[in-house]
Amino acid sequence: MRIAPLAVALALTLATAAPVSAQQAERTVSRPFLIDDTRAPLAAPLPDAARLARFDAYVEAVQKQFDVPGVAVAIVKDGQVVMARGYGVRELGKPASVDEHTMFAIASNTKAFTAAALNMLQDEGKLKTTDRVIDHLPWFRMSDAYVTREMRIRDLLAHRSGLSLGAGDLLYWPTTTYTTREVAERLKDVPLTGGFREQYAYDNILFGVAGLVVEAASGMSFQKFLETRIFDPLGMKETRFNSDGLKPGDNVAVGNAKFDFKDLRPVGVTSWRNVSGAGGIYSSVHDIAKWMNVQLAGGIISGEGDKARRLFSEARQREMWTVLTPIPSGKSSIPELMPAAANFVGYGQGWQLSDYAGHRLVWHTGGWPGQVSRLTLVPERKLGVIVLTSAEVGVAFNAITYEAMDMMLGKTGNDWLKGYAAAFAKAQGNADEDWQKHVAARDANSKPSLPLAKYAGTYRDPWYGDVLVRQGKNGLEMQFSKTAELLGDIEHWQHDSFIVRWRDRGLNADAFVNFALDPDGNIRELRMEPISPLTDFSFDFQDLRLVPVKAP
Repeated sequence: MRIAPLAVALALTLATAAPVSAQQAERTVSRPFLIDDTRAPLAAPLPDAARLARFDAYVEAVQKQFDVPGVAVAIVKDGQVVMARGYGVRELGKPASVDEHTMFAIASNTKAFTAAALNMLQDEGKLKTTDRVIDHLPWFRMSDAYVTREMRIRDLLAHRSGLSLGAGDLLYWPTTTYTTREVAERLKDVPLTGGFREQYAYDNILFGVAGLVVEAASGMSFQKFLETRIFDPLGMKETRFNSDGLKPGDNVAVGNAKFDFKDLRPVGVTSWRNVSGAGGIYSSVHDIAKWMNVQLAGGIISGEGDKARRLFSEARQREMWTVLTPIPSGKSSIPELMPAAANFVGYGQGWQLSDYAGHRLVWHTGGWPGQVSRLTLVPERKLGVIVLTSAEVGVAFNAITYEAMDMMLGKTGNDWLKGYAAAFAKAQGNADEDWQKHVAARDANSKPSLPLAKYAGTYRDPWYGDVLVRQGKNGLEMQFSKTAELLGDIEHWQHDSFIVRWRDRGLNADAFVNFALDPDGNIRELRMEPISPLTDFSFDFQDLRLVPVKAP
């Protein structure tokens, strides 16, 4: 997920940019990518108890506004933890409270750990991020021979491969039975829709490949590398490689989603064991505070004199924080959000790069079923903010993040809660309007061209594999062969178009299913597309090219 679900995608659009053409992307190259923070006013004094109490009340107001059961926040400044605390409950209907030790899925905030692992290996001379991927993984293939040959390790980390938004995510989202290697090998059949290094398009699948590069260069599993080379040295004892590593008795938040975009309910635990480099880590704000401090210290692990150690060099950090992929910056039409409009936006290696109020920002978001998060660094002020939440509402973590930054930078007058509430309402309204357009265009009296039994069969996509349409107890149903959760009931919409409604109503990913017939009335192809614009982009149904598999 995005790894960013629908709410994360919304948050990214509001805070940074919307997708644009390659020509627009090109024009942004001339914009400045560095902020001279030495000219900025000195940061405000640390907040006192009264100011922190007001911030607590603000977080609780955000929770109420956006229906978020649990939130954890930590703020670090100059190597010290200013605050680390939890709000709300770990699980709906149960009394246990969230605290600074409660673990959440940090999802795509894992990407910075993957980038750090590769740059640590570069410090050790085991690779260079300018190496070709095939020099370390000779079997690696993209769908284009030139891209295969020229893909560099740092390209895996920068969302500029030519893949479309979220391409290939269905190979592991929701959880599939493919292995990490199998997911990576199927890249050869995932189509490229853009030019290589031409423009930004967020992907997850290449970070899974990056994890395999770590394994090839280090001689150990990706999990062992993260645990022994990053988590243990930083003392991150409340961090797990992925959900499979959660232990009985762990202090863990349960994620929540609006089933059918309406009723808030707990969702099950997801595992991304087959693309862990993109997003698998669980952690607490207590532990992420340590991660933020080592980032803000230029790779130095806290300690004095001989006790101080380096996780990675300053040179490697500059590389991770240098824009590789420019992203056109956008502005919100909502007045309260205009102060958040960035002058520049780009992506480095596992990090978003932009600015706010004259300060350079290094940040990322994470989206997971039922849990979304944002980590934000203000390097020249040695300031870091982490917000973890247990609901799929990215506007909530944005509202809290900007309020925290304003508190620490001494800024006043911004009403982030009002602004993000308006943005959320606007997105919901746009989705309702989109559905009404579908309803208005529907010919409800039309009939399918074929008897329903004729639509049943096995359909195969080059990169995903098989999708089954079969007769169930109540009519036609669809089952993705490698994804147990993608089981749904098919209902007729109009002509040869149907709707599949997934039995797991927390997915919020119902899709149109469109059959194309040849001149003889035989099914030539099956295509799909999400019904709602609020559906997470990781449900990349539109990229499937499903054709009937002939019986032997």
